[in-house]
Amino acid sequence: MITREHYIRQIRPFYESDLVKIITGIRRCGKSVIMKQVMAELEKSGKKCLFLDFDLRPVRNKIPDADALISYVNSYLSDEKLYIFLDEIQNVKAWNEACRTLRLYNTSVFVTGSNSKLLSKEFTKELSGRYVSFRVRPFVYREAKEYAEKLGRRFEIADYLVWGGFPAAMEQPDEEALKRYLNDLGATIIYNDLENRYGIRKKDVFERIVDYILVSNARIFSAKSISNYMKSQGVSVSVPTVIKYIEYLKEAYVISDIPLYSPKAKAQLNYYYKLYDEDVSFNSIRIQGSRYDLTHNLENIVLNELVYMGYEVSVYSNKGREIDFRAEKNNKIYLVQVAYSVAEDKTYEREFSAFAGIDNSLG
Repeated sequence: MITREHYIRQIRPFYESDLVKIITGIRRCGKSVIMKQVMAELEKSGKKCLFLDFDLRPVRNKIPDADALISYVNSYLSDEKLYIFLDEIQNVKAWNEACRTLRLYNTSVFVTGSNSKLLSKEFTKELSGRYVSFRVRPFVYREAKEYAEKLGRRFEIADYLVWGGFPAAMEQPDEEALKRYLNDLGATIIYNDLENRYGIRKKDVFERIVDYILVSNARIFSAKSISNYMKSQGVSVSVPTVIKYIEYLKEAYVISDIPLYSPKAKAQLNYYYKLYDEDVSFNSIRIQGSRYDLTHNLENIVLNELVYMGYEVSVYSNKGREIDFRAEKNNKIYLVQVAYSVAEDKTYEREFSAFAGIDNSLG
């Protein structure tokens, strides 16, 4: 695995802090590897470390809750500072209460989790002001290319446009194995992480909505428009249910929503938003045949790159003409339009006419 310095350098200033370091992100994006790379740095400098993986059933059975975790860690405490690494901590009941206690000892606590509820008020109220969070994502292209080279393989931008950047996907020996891995990963997230966790009864309806959203990435939606589309397909689903399902997908980091920015109101309009897949492979594995949606996948990838680089991103509406991204960082604003091809005059005119009349203030 490559060293993901982009994330490690964000965590490094907190190695000695008593704040709980929470590393979050979608399943199999590399959180555990980053945690182990942090641990390796500390061990190399002679620090005492303890690592527990709560994705492993024997570990979960031995340490099911906060009391068991505190008791287990106590047996490792000494005068020497202990660096504690707790992988997939959401599998521990009342994990936040355990972390609140452990951070009071002579320790530095690091945790990972695959659910954004780790950062919800429900869970972090026990840690209010006592944690710092880091969001990890699948590989951006430069990371994917670096990892492919380490594996002795070629991985071009055309490959990334289709298959995205899940690290283990790049390790598969052929396309058939790659598709099988990605389908199994998607099934694990949707069935195990969402349907089971939330007790979804109408699984067929949920799965159809999920498929529709993931194959329609980089489009402007409202919950009502999704509900109306599903009804046109013979599936009756209410707007509140659609909103709930979208929230489930966001909680598992499967999708992100980007609001529409109105320069007239100088505000974000939260009732319309664009939905983007965390990784474009979620679109591609739902495509029949080999005519992959490179146009929308490219826009999705640009969004992921902007977020990776630390920009605050929204969709920009110039009097009804859409510009894909309004990206803001360090008090500088950029408008970004994405097109896979502008070879046709009509496409060229549509993409560039969206900038007409915009002044340097950007609204």
